[in-house]
Amino acid sequence: MFKKHRTESLKLKLFRFLNTRMELSSKDKQYYLNLEKGFEGEAMFDLLTKKLQTDCLILNDLLLEVNNSKFQIDTLIISQKTISLFDVKNYDDDFYYELGNFYSKSKSEIKNPLDQLKRCESLLRQMLQYHDFKLPIEPWVVFINPEFTLYQAPQNMPIIFPTQINRFLKKLDRMPSTLTGRHIKLADKLVAMHQIESPYPQLPPYAYDQLQKGITCSMCHSFSISVGEKNIVCDECGREEKVESAVLRSVEELKLLFPDWKITTKVVQEWCKVIESKKTIRKILKRNFRAMGYGQWSCYE
Repeated sequence: MFKKHRTESLKLKLFRFLNTRMELSSKDKQYYLNLEKGFEGEAMFDLLTKKLQTDCLILNDLLLEVNNSKFQIDTLIISQKTISLFDVKNYDDDFYYELGNFYSKSKSEIKNPLDQLKRCESLLRQMLQYHDFKLPIEPWVVFINPEFTLYQAPQNMPIIFPTQINRFLKKLDRMPSTLTGRHIKLADKLVAMHQIESPYPQLPPYAYDQLQKGITCSMCHSFSISVGEKNIVCDECGREEKVESAVLRSVEELKLLFPDWKITTKVVQEWCKVIESKKTIRKILKRNFRAMGYGQWSCYE
């Protein structure tokens, strides 16, 4: 069972908003695309682990700290006798392994995922020892994308290739496992120690005036929106959405990008751009938020 589900990180959401509303530098654009691709790969792995029938606890997307060192865990599966630690990679190209290093087909060296896995395993072991939990850790790098290939890979590396994932999980499912209260206590402890890191220092600089205004399509993120009495329709992909839902989605975007701002009818109307009626905006805000103040000084929380 899932003890901690995976959700899109705030950093990914913010980068997605910025990518839609401004021109990112090539470096920031690539970083954003890597975030999207990484989350996509992790979600693919979640769909597979969701099918496990054995008695286990699945914890996704943990950010932990031990001895002043932070480490990220993509997926952790607690069984009766072992803890399986997974680092999920969504690479989709040809790579080769040589003298302990990973290289792309263009012969440029990339960060060795096994080094990251080793560090994560070591810090997790320290954390378990500190809290007096004695379960062996089995670490694995999972290459989830079926278009990934690694040439010259030694057979003894803790790697699960795309063609091996289903067999690996079936084997895990066949292992006898009966959890106790101590296993549940460990899972609860890890979830309680999960840290939420502020993404704002990692974002490229941006200002309200440089961001494109307007409601975007919830499907393709296009600004080409036609507004009807109750619905909006995307002129690009045909996606239809209730006006109220679209406005609330835009308000949430505004609040995340500018967390210190007060939400007012004027600001929301300017941000949404295509909703001409202030009365419509005010009604939506009143139905979904708590009004503070009166008249032109009113805002919504």
